[in-house]
Amino acid sequence: AAARVVYAFAIAYGVMQLIYGPLGDRLGKFRVVSHAAAACAVAALCSALAPSLSWLTAARAFNGAMAAGIIPLTMAWVGDNVPWEQRQAVLARLLGWTVTGMIAGQWPAGVFADTLGWRYGFGVVAACFAAATVGMRRHPPELMRAPQEQTAGPPMGATARMVSIARMPAARQLLLVTAVEGALAFSALAFAPTHLHQHLGLAVSSAGAIMALYGLGGLLYSRTVQVILRHTTPLKMARAGGLLVGACWLGMAWLPHWAWALPLCLLAGLGFYMIHNTLQTRATQLAPAHRGTAVSLFASALFMGQSGGMLLAAWLVDQQGTGAVLGGCGAGLALVGLYVARLPPDPVKVSG
Repeated sequence: AAARVVYAFAIAYGVMQLIYGPLGDRLGKFRVVSHAAAACAVAALCSALAPSLSWLTAARAFNGAMAAGIIPLTMAWVGDNVPWEQRQAVLARLLGWTVTGMIAGQWPAGVFADTLGWRYGFGVVAACFAAATVGMRRHPPELMRAPQEQTAGPPMGATARMVSIARMPAARQLLLVTAVEGALAFSALAFAPTHLHQHLGLAVSSAGAIMALYGLGGLLYSRTVQVILRHTTPLKMARAGGLLVGACWLGMAWLPHWAWALPLCLLAGLGFYMIHNTLQTRATQLAPAHRGTAVSLFASALFMGQSGGMLLAAWLVDQQGTGAVLGGCGAGLALVGLYVARLPPDPVKVSG
């Protein structure tokens, strides 16, 4: 019954991706993100004050729906304001702060649950969102205005925007490879702790702690991406990342001892974000006139790939075991990296 709280957030988060993109294109991305942050503060406060599990589930669903547009529209806003040549490094910094927040949120959440109570954790989240809202509202007023190119003449409807983007060969190609990447990467990450527990006798809590190194690998990427890009191109970096994360998950499938999982998880995170950040950057360039919609489609493809991949991986675990899932995901991610390396350098030239 308690798991419904997590599902409610995840489902609302995934469904609302397709709403926020067109909304940001129409009303202004900065403006929509600031309103979404304010709504998240209210939703988190409602979670803290929920009188029952049903109320908590509803509050978390509302929170997921409001939070859905923050990261995609922030990426799109970066795409609007940062030149293509510099965009990947800036998006990597955004990625680094996102991963930092994810890692930093885990420890205090556990502390609150074991000491003052889980309600205080949601109270802190509400305070953080409120502070972010105040900070955004202190920026110049012009950031809150709707973009001029969307207010002049009859606006294109949300469905028409999605259809126009979906007709682009480069967009279909990117969305498909993103869905595959999400299916493989998140399936491996989900079943790696089970593999360490079942095959190497590691406690579930210890196996979960080792998986935190995956996030640290993403943080390492965000701190080194500028150095990496001085010596190679983004597409070549994606190829190296695919081969790296693929080799790590293949190695995890046949570990002789759990200690090997420590460096492998760190390097797997580094390799994954070398691919994923490259795809993120390309998503911001697909449709410059409808960037919010394009990035939201990218996020939806990742979410749907993750959901479908988890179902398939769960079936494969029952049939062949966790080792087969990790090995298959590793081989698949290596192929994804090789495929991404063959894409055109600038997607907008292909998309038109």
